[in-house]
Order: sequence, then structure tokens, then C-alpha cells
Amino acid sequence: MQHWARRLEQEIDGVMRIFGGVQQLREIYKDNRNLFEVQENEPQKLVEKVAGDIESLLDRKVQALKRLADAAENFQKAHRWQDNIKEEDILYYDAKADAELDDPESEDVERGSKASTLRLDFVEDSNFKNKVNYSYTAVQIPTDIYKGSTVILNELNWTEALENVFMENRRQDPTLLWQVFGSATGVTRYYPATPWRAPKKIDLYDVRRRPWYIQGASSPKDMVIIVDVSGSVSGLTLKLMKTSVCEMLDTLSDDDYVNVASFNEKAQPVSCFTHLVQANVRNKKVFKEAVQGMVAKGTTGYKAGFEYAFDQLQNSNITRANCNKMIMMFTDGGEDRVQDVFEKYNWPNRTVRVFTFSVGQHNYDVTPLQWMACANKGYYFEIPSIGAIRINTQEYLDVLGRPMVLAGKEAKQVQWTNVYEDALGLGLVVTGTLPVFNLTQDGPGEKKNQLILGVMGIDVALNDIKRLTPNYTLGANGYVFAIDLNGYVLLHPNLKPQTTNFREPVTLDFLDAELEDENKEEIRRSMIDGNKGHKQIRTLVKSLDERYVDEVMRNYTWVPIRSTNYSLGLVLPPYSTFYLQANLSDQILQVKYFEFLLPSSFESEGHVFIAPREYCKDLNASDNNTDFLKNFIELMEKVTPDSKQCNNFLLHNLILDTGITQQLVERVWRDQDLNTYSLLAVFAATDGGITRVFPNKAAEDWTENPEPFNASFYRRSLDNHGYVFKPPHQDALLRPLELENDTVGILVSTAVELSLGGRTLRPAVVGVKLDLEAWAEKFKVLASNRTHQDQPQKCGPSSHCEMDCEVNNEDLLCVLIDDGGFLVLSNQNHQWDQVGRFFSEVDANLMLALYNNSFYTRKESYDYQAACAPQPPGNLGAAPRGVFVPTIADFLNLAWWTSAAAWSLFQQLLYGLIYHSWFQADPAEAEGNPEARESSCVMKQTQYYFGSVNASYNAIIDCGNCSRLFHAQRLTNTNLLFVVAEKPLCSQCEAGRLLQKETHCPADGPEQCELVQRPRYRRGPHICFDYNATEDTSDCGRGASFPPSLGVLVSLQLLLLLGLPPRPQPQVHAHASRRV
Repeated sequence: MQHWARRLEQEIDGVMRIFGGVQQLREIYKDNRNLFEVQENEPQKLVEKVAGDIESLLDRKVQALKRLADAAENFQKAHRWQDNIKEEDILYYDAKADAELDDPESEDVERGSKASTLRLDFVEDSNFKNKVNYSYTAVQIPTDIYKGSTVILNELNWTEALENVFMENRRQDPTLLWQVFGSATGVTRYYPATPWRAPKKIDLYDVRRRPWYIQGASSPKDMVIIVDVSGSVSGLTLKLMKTSVCEMLDTLSDDDYVNVASFNEKAQPVSCFTHLVQANVRNKKVFKEAVQGMVAKGTTGYKAGFEYAFDQLQNSNITRANCNKMIMMFTDGGEDRVQDVFEKYNWPNRTVRVFTFSVGQHNYDVTPLQWMACANKGYYFEIPSIGAIRINTQEYLDVLGRPMVLAGKEAKQVQWTNVYEDALGLGLVVTGTLPVFNLTQDGPGEKKNQLILGVMGIDVALNDIKRLTPNYTLGANGYVFAIDLNGYVLLHPNLKPQTTNFREPVTLDFLDAELEDENKEEIRRSMIDGNKGHKQIRTLVKSLDERYVDEVMRNYTWVPIRSTNYSLGLVLPPYSTFYLQANLSDQILQVKYFEFLLPSSFESEGHVFIAPREYCKDLNASDNNTDFLKNFIELMEKVTPDSKQCNNFLLHNLILDTGITQQLVERVWRDQDLNTYSLLAVFAATDGGITRVFPNKAAEDWTENPEPFNASFYRRSLDNHGYVFKPPHQDALLRPLELENDTVGILVSTAVELSLGGRTLRPAVVGVKLDLEAWAEKFKVLASNRTHQDQPQKCGPSSHCEMDCEVNNEDLLCVLIDDGGFLVLSNQNHQWDQVGRFFSEVDANLMLALYNNSFYTRKESYDYQAACAPQPPGNLGAAPRGVFVPTIADFLNLAWWTSAAAWSLFQQLLYGLIYHSWFQADPAEAEGNPEARESSCVMKQTQYYFGSVNASYNAIIDCGNCSRLFHAQRLTNTNLLFVVAEKPLCSQCEAGRLLQKETHCPADGPEQCELVQRPRYRRGPHICFDYNATEDTSDCGRGASFPPSLGVLVSLQLLLLLGLPPRPQPQVHAHASRRV
């Protein structure tokens, strides 16, 4: 076998030496030495410069934020509250007006809104990816808030003055994107004006639930939610509680910590989490699913619930927010005030706030619940119906904002958010936030107002930050990344969420963006702590197509971005320390090389693909490379490579590489007969963005990415020494390869390494494309006992000659497998159409033996950015719709109509029509809605790579009644393993199959219950405002806060006509101190 292995190695090396042209390309670069300079990437200087540029960019936004916040506080202070203000007195652009006019069922159409809504014209703006109007602001008001209420009209009145400040900010900084004021009343005023992106169903957007608003409106929170599940809590009330808890969880961000417990006589956590855990997306999902399993039984025991909550908050052995501490209790009512518990745990300092929620329609005395909240610096709320849930589960933020407001200027600090999806279509953004305080006083000598007015925000698109980073000087495998205090990436080439939900932040941890190891944990911790550092490490990297893992050397350099919570890192392979910079001052040479980009030269010089980069501002992009090349040529006929509107570095390097690869055609490829060695094509790809494929007809079957930096073969060749084989990608679920017209090929590539004046770099990759069928035949000959001229000799057990892979293919399986475990070549004709498949799908028993004998190592990881089709719904047809539906007999029973339950039921039915999606997803909503068709999920990925065995190896596979001998050996200077084995003789050998295919994780990745026991290092914001001695806690509770709509009032009148005794309707909720 070693003889066969040497013949294979020699054949591969010979072909690559003749046709690859590595040595010749080195000589071409040296011959053209006067046309380029070798530049150095100095990691420390680079990363400090980029960090400084990002700091400057964000600082300009900070100045605009401060101007806005100061102006808003002054405008509101100068505003005179108007009790008799009318809708027709207010003129503004309602961002949802157009959509509501198109919707005959709209609330405003029903009410016949009198507000004077502006009609605006819009122009397309590429910066906003939207149509905008720079002369006006737009206003968005949540669907469940009445636009004609006095509070909202006064809010619209004073915030109108912000329009001029928005415009002045843009005049000073034309790069500003959305400027937004999110009011504590729910009103959003943003600039420039653009129509609201209304969903097909009900618009549930409320600025107070956006990640940026929550972060800006209060300091981090440690929250324990306790839910009464005694026997009196049943049916609709329990469902209201479950929904309320889920809505409450949505008010928490990644800076917060939470746990949820249910209680009756005893208290117990609803999930597997036994202590406070970070309120990230995955943990909140666990809570939401667990809450649905709560069952009502037993008697109410407030003492058990509160003691459990206080014990949770006093546990100092865990990671937590260490700022605001609070208990949120949901109950249907009770008489016990549990004063002894508060005396033991919370008095006299009252460091834990208690918020109580009376849920459902009942006749219990609510005084004890109000007392609990008022005695512990909290607030009492009522949630009688579905419609009251959203508002009352978020208004606690006003209470938490009191110490921040009372702290004054000390609390006026800009915070930068996690990455999230912009609701207006800007894509991934981060937002700078600044709280806006109420500076009014009710009268001379009165206490200072302690209400937060809202949060000011300015968006920065991630793409704008990426533009400040070096693009192409770092090489294909170098990159810049940035993380926040949670370790989540702000910038990273692997930050590519497949689906985005604007209600949730995009939280990809640095250790999930890359393959985790101890060195990266150290780097992450140092970056979070705001340190500088540099470290060279040996680590694993995933290939671009996620089929392979390579062990590589990388240099990590990092610095903090001052005035922010971000830290910036730079990753460079050692071979990217230097790069080429073309210097084509000779315009005659420019024209000569440029002509080799013209399609008219392709027949003689080979087809050229150019990387779709931003060479010039006026260059039209296209996904079709032929069209992109055409656009590029047309533009170059109008401008020169030295034009100010073009990137001279990119253009000069592109044209230089065009000429250099053409010289490779001239010196090597053109005079060779590819058919002699069964080659379909030869090719060269360069850092400058050129991929030249020869001959021209081979380009018809070229499927690699025209951007070399995004081509898997290119990046892997740079990271690996020798020849890298890449078989065609095959999925086990797809039909086998069709071996027709000799078009199926195997890529073999290798990097071209230059040494110029002691500086080493790899500016190009060259390779060949093997004809699969012809090389499969050649493989059999090379792994046989004959030369090309000899006739094959039949060998068998009784013969004196050795068996080989050609003549004895009925008895021997001979294969070449690459370093990822994928089949490259086989001596079995029926396996030729399986080339490119994971070898376990071809011969599970043999692949398992190779793995067990350390020829391969397995690496498992999780992709937290995947998109999955929704799970098929259960038996919805027979399931209840979330509320009790009365029968005909009930409707005919007068006693039923006159009972207290009737009002509750009617109200639930009415609001249920609007908010039914909070109880249960509507399958119809999925129609035509991409977000409903696909949802984010976690996929488990498994890659294999060569293990520690380098030498030749014999082993026997024990199959029970029989055994199977195999021999394996690595081929020198390649990524191939040569395996010769006896064919499987018995069915027992089929036991056990290694999986490589990406699989969906039903539990959303590794077990969350285990992960929270070993939380990753993080730091919260360095400021905390949870206490102020002057806080006035007398305003501590009221009833429901859902504004009545015309539909509710009409329905109520209808019931009155039917003889139903009226119940008090919840009052329009507005904090008294908001009247300013």
C-alpha cells in the first residue's frame, strides 16, 4: 500500500507542478517587482486607529443626543398643560395614517379621528433604505392607545418643537440616521418622516418595549416574578397571568437577571432554573414555555411566595445585575399582608421594591395588595382584561426611573445598546440612548418631579461602522471584530442572522461566533474588562462552507473603544502580516492589462471573474458577475483608476493581478494539453480580486464564488500547506451526481507563497480541476500492481501476487477521503456518483473505525443564527381558542347575562379579537409573512478533521461473526487519507453511523439548565441608580390603565339596553404628575 501511496503522491505533485504554475507565478511576481510595494499590517496601530475612528463616529452621535435631550427637557418645562386641548388643534404627520386609511377596520376610521394629519411627499433615500421627508417628523402611537386622549394630545403638542432640533442636528452631521424620541406615554416621534411599516395584522409596536428604550429608561434589574396558582386562580384568570408574565419578561434586557416561581402553600420555580439567570432571549424562552405548564390548585400562601423571592434576591453566590431589586407578584387577591416577611427581609431600608398585580375580574378586597406595594416602594396595578396587560406590565419602569431622574446630571450618561434589527428597515443597528427627565415642579417650594419623560435615541447602522475597518488589506482570513460588556459581537464576519425579529436583540456571543477554546475565553474576558492585549494562539476555524475545520495560527490584538462599552479586536494570520499594494503609474501598462479584462480576450487568455467590490462610487452592483464586469468596463471607459471617486488601492491591485494572471496563461497554461492529464480546467485566484479560469469554456461550469475572500477553496488553501482537494458538495438528501459530458470535477488548489526581502506573504492561490470519471480510473491504476504499459494481472488468495485496487475491486474497497471525511475518489464505479458525500453515508462501518482509531477528530458546535421552518401546529381545530365560548343555551339564559361573569366574558371576547395572538398564534398570520414561515432556531453542527495519527495504520474491524481488515495512510503534502479495506461481508458491520449533517436542536441548543450553572463572564453597566433619599413613594397604585375605545363604549351601551347592570369601566390612565 505504501508503494501505491507514493505513486499517488507523485502523480498529484507532478500534475500540480506542471499545470498549477506555483513556481512560475512566483517568478512572474518577482519579474514585476517594480509594479508593487510590500506593505505591512501593524496590528497595534491598525486596531488603535480603527477604534479611534469608531469613537469619533459615535461621539458625533453623542453630541447630537445631548442637544436633543436638553432641548426636550426645556421644551417640556416651558409647555403649559391644556385640559381642553382637542384633536383638531394638533397638526402632525401620523406615520400609520396611510395604512389606517387603507384599512376600513382601523380604530381611527371607526372613531372618525379629528386630528389634523399632514399628507407628505417622500423621496427615496439610499442611506435609510426608505422613502423619507426631511422637512417633517413622523409620529407613531401604539394601537392600544387612544390618540385623542388629553395626555397624548399634550405630548404631541410639546414634542412638535423637537422638529427643528432634529433638522439642525442633521445640518451639523449629514450622516445621522434615525433620531427618535420615545415618550413614556408611548408616543414615538422620529426624524426624518417616513411611513410606518405596518404589519399585515395588528401593529404591536410600542417604543417602551424596544431594547434601546428599556436600557435607557432604567438601570439593570434583578427581578423575581411570583405567580399565585392557588385553586381560586383558574380558567381565564390563570391564562391572563401566564400572558402577563410573558409580557413582563419582554420588558427585560440582557443586562437584567430574573427568575419565575409559582406558589400556593409552597413556592417552587416554574422552570429548571433554581436561581436568577440572565434575561437573554434563550433563557426567557425557557421561562415562557414553562409558564404555560402552571396549574392552579391548593390555597394561597403569600408568605411562601415572598420568602422564596427574597431568598433568591439575597443569593450572592451567583452572577446578577446588583442594581434594582424587585418582586413582581401576580394574584387574584387575598387578605394576608405578610408584614412579618417584609419586616424580616426588607425593612427598614426597603432595598427591594414590591409590585403587585391584581389579575382578572373578582370582588376581593385589593387593599392588602395596595398596602404591600406602597409599603415597599413599589406600585399596585390591576389587570382585569387582556387589553390591560401590555400597559400595566411595563409601567413599573416609571417607578424604577425615579432615582435616575432625581440623580439629575449624574444620570445623564449615554449608553450604547446591543445589536438589534431596526423597525424601519435600516437593518442591523446599535442605538445611543439618553434619558429625558421631567424638570417641572408643581409649585414654588414643591418637591422635584421624579418622572422620566422618555428616552432619546440615535441609530448607527452596523454597515457604517464596518466602513471604518480595513477591508482587503487584511487578506482573506484576517478580520476586525468588536464585542460589548456581555461578550456579544457588534462586528464579526460570522454575525449573519438568517432571521431577525425587531422585538428581540441580536445576541451572538463571541465564543459562539468562533470555535470556543481557553485562549479565546481569556481574550474575551480581557476585552470585557477594557484592557489592551495581544496574543498568538493555535486555534480551530470553521471553513466558509462549514464543512471543514482547520487548525491554524492566529494573532489577536485588542483595545477598548473609549467612551463606549465596546472593545475592538483584530485577527491576523501570520501570512497576512504583509500585503501587496500595486503602483501602476504607467498608464500605457494600465491600458494593456485592462484589455485582458475584456470578454474579447477570454477565448485566448481564459475567462476572468472579478470580485464584486466597491471599486468606484458610481459602479452599479450586480449578483451576475458577467453583468458586473460589463458595468465595470463601461465605468472604466469614463474614469481612470486614479479617479477621486474610485478606490485606487482596489483598482490598481485588480488591474495588476489581471496582468500577472495573464502572464501565467502565456508562460504555462496556453501550451499545455489539459486532456493529457484529464483536467477540466486550471485556475488562479488573487487577493486583488481576480479569478482566471482556463480554458474559457470551463467557466460555464465554474461554481466558486467570484470573490476569492468568500471562496472556501481560497481561504482553506491559504491556511493549509500542500494541495487541498475539494470534491463537489453533495447533500445526502439530494440525488447523486450526474456524470455527464465530463463536467463534474474535483478542485485541487494550493497557495502561492512569496518571500520578498525576508517578508513572506501569500497573494494568490492556483489549482486544477480534475475530471472525476477519468481520475477515478487513473486512481485504480495508480493503486494497482502494474504500470501504465502493463496488462492487469488477476490476483487472488491462491495467487503469488498481491491483490490491488484495480483487478480486485470486487474484494477490495479503495478510497481517497479528504480531511473533512468526504469521499474524493473510489475504485468502486457505483460510488462515483457519491463523491462529495460524507463517507459515513457511503460506508458507515469503515468511517466509524477510522474515527475510533483517531484518524479523525470530531468538533461539535452550535449555530445560533439559523432559520428553521415553523413546527407543524397541533390539533388546533379541536382546541379552545384561549377564552371560554358560551353555548346557545348560555345566551338564552337570562341569569347568565345578568351575572357578574357576563361583563368579564364580553370584555375578554372583545379584546380577544384584537389580542388573540397573545394567547395563541394565528395560523392564518403565516400566510404571506416570511417571519411566520421561518423562525430563528439553533442548529447543531459537526465537523471532522484529521486526528493525531500521521503514519500508516492497519486495523481489524470486529463485526461479531466476521471481521474486516483495513489499512489507512495519509498522503504527504495533501489533505487526503488513502484507505484500502476489505469489502463488508456481513450485516453486523453496518451498526453505528457518524453524523455530519447539520441537525436542528429541539431544545434550542445545549441544555440551558446546564449552561446557566456555568455562566460566561460579563460585566454590567458601570452606573446604577436604584436609590435616592428624596424619592417620593406616595404614588404607589391605581386600577387598570386601558383607554376605552369607541367599540367598547358602544358595546357597553348595547349591554345596558339588554338590561345588564353596568360595571365600572377602567379609567384612562395617566400619571397625575404627567400633567405639566
